[in-house]
Amino acid sequence: MSGCLKKEKSENDRMYRVIQRDGLAKRAELSTVHGKIQTPVFMNVGTVAAIKGAVSTVDLKEIGCQVQLSNTYHLHVRTGDRLIKELGGLHKFMVWDRPILTDSGGFQVFSLSTLRRIKEEGVYFNSHIDGRKIFMGPEESIRIQSNLGSTIAMAFDECPPSKADQTYIRESVLRTTRWLIRCKNEIEKLNGMEDTINKSQLLFGINQGGIYDDIRKEHADAISELELSGYAIGGLAVGESHEEMYHVIEETVPRLPKDKPVYLMGVGTPENILEAVERGVDFFDCVYPSRNGRHGHVYTDHGKLNLFNAKYEKDMRPIDEGCSCPACRTYSRAYIRHLLKAKEMLGMRLCVLHNLNYYNNMMSEIREAIENKNYKEYKKDKLEGFSFKEE
Repeated sequence: MSGCLKKEKSENDRMYRVIQRDGLAKRAELSTVHGKIQTPVFMNVGTVAAIKGAVSTVDLKEIGCQVQLSNTYHLHVRTGDRLIKELGGLHKFMVWDRPILTDSGGFQVFSLSTLRRIKEEGVYFNSHIDGRKIFMGPEESIRIQSNLGSTIAMAFDECPPSKADQTYIRESVLRTTRWLIRCKNEIEKLNGMEDTINKSQLLFGINQGGIYDDIRKEHADAISELELSGYAIGGLAVGESHEEMYHVIEETVPRLPKDKPVYLMGVGTPENILEAVERGVDFFDCVYPSRNGRHGHVYTDHGKLNLFNAKYEKDMRPIDEGCSCPACRTYSRAYIRHLLKAKEMLGMRLCVLHNLNYYNNMMSEIREAIENKNYKEYKKDKLEGFSFKEE
């Protein structure tokens, strides 16, 4: 290994530091140009540079959000990454000075199954907004993310259905590996250019392979050799059972570098997160807390509540009596239910704030439990609380 490569590896190693291990669960810290990320962490999903439900970046700080996630495809087709770069980049545009992770757009592109064609060079597809023809490949995805200036860029990959034909998935994974190498070359080039907004942009690669152990392991081994800043497990929570998802995590995480963060993409419920942390995952994201909040479904340590239920009509308690979020500090279940029934935006906003606060607070508890080496006990107690079923 050359001296230059040794220096690069050493710098990458210092970026991610494991503070404590409790079994496979790990409490760690990732240093970035936009601040340190304490893991395990839940990334609040702001697809188009905003959390659905009228939640501002000021709100995000109040409820303990460490990382905001935005989407490459959506910002490219609406508003445009070039305009955002001209305006100073995504951090300045949305007034957020903490880390941002941008999803590569791969999942969104491949979900347009009737609107796209996959080639070795990339994907040709039609915009879901106005139908215009668009091409996106590894280089294009990284250029868009560089224009946005995010802290962490995700590699462009193909996300096949988890239970697709094994032959197709194997071919798809090989192409994803080739695309990852192109992404790495492109981000290294762009990070060295004078007009690049974030010259310290990190790249995470994505492991694919459906529910096939051998393909997952082979792909994990292949991408681990590329010395990336982090590694994600993609292609899960798309139709397979929870047991199948946990099995894939168990088989894959040990094959990824132990000195780099692991990101489980698009997952999930509080139960999913608790199980995945125990299997060695650092990063999570999911639309559940904001989506459920907009429909009046709110999380507590005693299960999920549906505030549309009539039994809350006269309930003057907060959503969760142990919660200090902006909603619970001031408003009652009865009032929030009234707002939801009246279709007032404030009702959705308060529920989304509560749910995001719940997730961020749970991650803080998880980190503390790992530090104290009592994570199994914490997880057991938490899961027992979730077993409550609302009447």
